Amino acid sequence: MTPDDLRPSRRDLLRWGGGTLAVASLTSCSFLSTDPTSEPGAAGVKAKNAKEAPALSTLVEQGKLPKLAERMPKIPLVVQNTESVGVYGGTWRSVLLNAADTSWLARTIGYETLLRWDTTGTKVIPNIAEGIEGSDDGREFRIRLREGMKWSDGQPFTADDLMFAYNDVMLNKEISPVVSDYITSDGVPAKLEKVDTHTVLVTFPKPNGLFYRKLAYQGALISYPRHYLEQFHKDHNPEAVRMAKEEKLTDWTDLFGARADRWANADLPTLCAWEIQNPLGTGNQVVAVRNPYYWKTDPNGSQLPYIDRVVFNVISDAQVILLRATAGEIDMSTRHINTLPNKPVLASGRGKGKYHFITLENTVMNDLVLSLNLNHKDPVLRQIFQNKDFRIGLSHAIDRPEMIKSVWQRQGVPWQAAPDDRSEFYDEEFATQFTAYDPDRANDHLDRVGLTRKDGEGFRLRPDGKRLVFQIEVASPAVTPSWVDGTEMVTEYWRKVGVDVRTKSEDRTLFYERKDPLANQHDAGVWSGDGGLKIEIVEPRWYFPFSNESLYAVLWADWFSSRGKRGQKPSGATLRQMELYWQLTATVDVEQQKQLFREILKIAKEQFYCIGTVRIPNTYGIVKDNFYNVPNNLPESAVMNTPAPGNPEQWFIS
Repeated sequence: MTPDDLRPSRRDLLRWGGGTLAVASLTSCSFLSTDPTSEPGAAGVKAKNAKEAPALSTLVEQGKLPKLAERMPKIPLVVQNTESVGVYGGTWRSVLLNAADTSWLARTIGYETLLRWDTTGTKVIPNIAEGIEGSDDGREFRIRLREGMKWSDGQPFTADDLMFAYNDVMLNKEISPVVSDYITSDGVPAKLEKVDTHTVLVTFPKPNGLFYRKLAYQGALISYPRHYLEQFHKDHNPEAVRMAKEEKLTDWTDLFGARADRWANADLPTLCAWEIQNPLGTGNQVVAVRNPYYWKTDPNGSQLPYIDRVVFNVISDAQVILLRATAGEIDMSTRHINTLPNKPVLASGRGKGKYHFITLENTVMNDLVLSLNLNHKDPVLRQIFQNKDFRIGLSHAIDRPEMIKSVWQRQGVPWQAAPDDRSEFYDEEFATQFTAYDPDRANDHLDRVGLTRKDGEGFRLRPDGKRLVFQIEVASPAVTPSWVDGTEMVTEYWRKVGVDVRTKSEDRTLFYERKDPLANQHDAGVWSGDGGLKIEIVEPRWYFPFSNESLYAVLWADWFSSRGKRGQKPSGATLRQMELYWQLTATVDVEQQKQLFREILKIAKEQFYCIGTVRIPNTYGIVKDNFYNVPNNLPESAVMNTPAPGNPEQWFIS
């Protein structure tokens, strides 16, 4: 079953007992006890007898922190442990691959949204929202927050925070020129009304059939603490303009953005389990410490998180990260080093490093997707790239079995940018088309484009007589190290059929700047095939130009995401896909959504926007042997913020 089967009913979203998450009431004295009396543990105190971390109990006794009952919401969220009740204490050691690796911060210590994905990635469950009641027509959603919930600085978290985030940030054109699609329907923003201190009514002009699922990965509504950020907002504090000038910033929006940066500003209050102590950009570490106002408990009523602090060392070389892992200096990782070539190395280091493997169910349908820029600024390259025969020819020129043997350690199968074979949207023809290695067929398709003339070195000439030359850009350090090796092999295959192409490795920040719709400077690029399993409908970037992650057509995607306010309007089949997706988002009928999505996929198969290479069913992560409560199986997905569905707040060290 996929999330597309699981649009929660009104009854489902109001029923919180059982399942992965439950609620409890803070009513009894024993439950609220801050008595730290317990048996000592190697990393701290056994939580089964303590209701809060000993360090917090000490602060309470010293009068520096309110009692636990005053810090917790009336109905906290209870996390059901995957293994056992944990112990308090310890430091979780992790790494960032350069300062641009903020997504790992979000995936580990930053995933708190109104709703969230469960551990299996098959259901959307309550989180910050105690409940959401939706109308049958998908137009109205009543969001109920947790009474008594607080920010990390002890200030109340209320409906006013959502109203500020929406009206003053998301709808403010100086800060957000375009409203995020998840809070709109038919391109028109929703209306938010404050019902009471802990209730907000969201009303859409037309049905929003994906609202629940998008609330599970969109966090803007709960990311802007009003009591702190309004002092930097011109509409609430006219002095914000002067304050920005004093800090030598161009505009008050720059000041606001800097103060709202959750990784670079340690003063920004948070709802997450750990709050930033040493921010990104200060030295070579990011350090986060326990949030004393965190609003979740374990089944025994002990406040989470168990772990005292999290330390991320900022490292620029993935090989250094691998060495640290094999030496046992990383407690948990599902990123950067978990490649097939690295697995033998990590396997041999398990004894010394004292760690073990966990399985990641790969929702990515392709390890390396090649995207030619169909919106290229050069009209000649644009015409060539948009010719389907050119893309088919390049696809047939790739020796995928050889790549699987050399780069992917003989694991994986040839695959296009098409849904996984475990997906309900699987189409064998789509997945395997043009994957046969056939240089003769490749040359034939390239000739059909009109690229029959060649220079003295055997490279094909463009219609204007110039050599056909372009670069494939790879973000470096690569999120997946196989990208560089795989792309190098692809360029050699393509050079053999007369296309002069080279790999261009560049910093990830530069990669994103160049492929941004406003720049549109890239010839071609590579990325992984997100959206192959469980999240196909909410992450269709490879099936039509959906977002700025759709590398092959960023201008068309920009037109789609802005509802025609930016970018370039596509025509024909591509425009039809966009119209179908708008229909999909406007229906609450799950079966109708699936049917519309199948039509989108049918067109994607015919259009063949981008070129896939290899699908790997599952990957892996590593976990230290003394690091507990990490599930043995997790879905791997950027949309789900893996490994966050495994509830890091209840992991512990012993």
